[in-house]
Amino acid sequence: MSRFRDEIGEQPAVARRLLEKARRPVAEAAERLRAARPTGFVIAARGSSDHAALYAKYLFGRRNRMLVTLAAPSLFTHYGAPPRLAGQCVIGISQSGASPDVVAVLEEARRQSALTLAITNEPDSRLAAAADLVISLGTGPERSVPAAKTYTASVLALALLSEALEPEPSLAAALERVPAALEAALQRDLELERLVPVLAGPRAVVLGRGFNLSTAEEIALKLTETSYLLARAWSVADFEHGPIALVEAGFPILLAGAPGPVVKDLQEIAARLAEYGCQVIGLFDGAGSLPPAAMVAIESGLPEELSPLPLAVLGQLLAHRVALARGIDPDRPRALQKVTRTW
Repeated sequence: MSRFRDEIGEQPAVARRLLEKARRPVAEAAERLRAARPTGFVIAARGSSDHAALYAKYLFGRRNRMLVTLAAPSLFTHYGAPPRLAGQCVIGISQSGASPDVVAVLEEARRQSALTLAITNEPDSRLAAAADLVISLGTGPERSVPAAKTYTASVLALALLSEALEPEPSLAAALERVPAALEAALQRDLELERLVPVLAGPRAVVLGRGFNLSTAEEIALKLTETSYLLARAWSVADFEHGPIALVEAGFPILLAGAPGPVVKDLQEIAARLAEYGCQVIGLFDGAGSLPPAAMVAIESGLPEELSPLPLAVLGQLLAHRVALARGIDPDRPRALQKVTRTW
């Protein structure tokens, strides 16, 4: 076992604690947001937190009909030309709350009198100090260099905020089922071993769309940082606009998705890539389109907008197994530290 694997296993308990303890700060944030009536969200984040921000782009866009922009921190730190943020809610997502560029975005937003919110595992961090509102993830110390529990906690916190902004009984009930869905994903660990040989080579492509584009990005990052596998994520739509030219017989493709408006795109690209002789494997929440031998699926019963949570756990478990198969210690990825400070 490794710290990474241990912390993957903690996620159902983390989700239960967050559902209990984050309700008040989430409700306060939603009340302030309703009063401020921002025209949209600007989110600053790096690494796994940036993938949570990408999830928020789809979540707040579809559920709350609000435009989400992902910040370009170098405009704030290097170019000295921050955009005008009046009328926006500016969110910083960081497990450590210590990345100077993410902090700089919130500090500038506050100078411009924009409402600011920090989502972090460190409520006493610089990021939290720069924010008007703070949602603490409360995951406990995350010692593994690859983020696991802080990623899913960030995604869950964003889902809680979206629901609090526009309450929906069915989504509220689904949020309560998230810990059980994460448990169900953990129970598929041994099944994932049959996907590992496909990811034994030096490169792979991970595809998703809609809510699970963020999942594809996060899985690709986990494969890269734990296994040194050059994994690249794309939206199915973007992949077909050029990158598909790189495929050939035997090329490894991993798809991640769930039933919903974009699942047909996953089905069609899976069939097309199989015709090219690619090795197509999948992680799915709900009925999928790939042959059972090429897919590990769960039936969480969650709506599509929450499926990135159990699918992220499956992706983490798969990355852990690939790392071990390649003889790499996932707790000690070379050239990486737990807290990365960029400007």
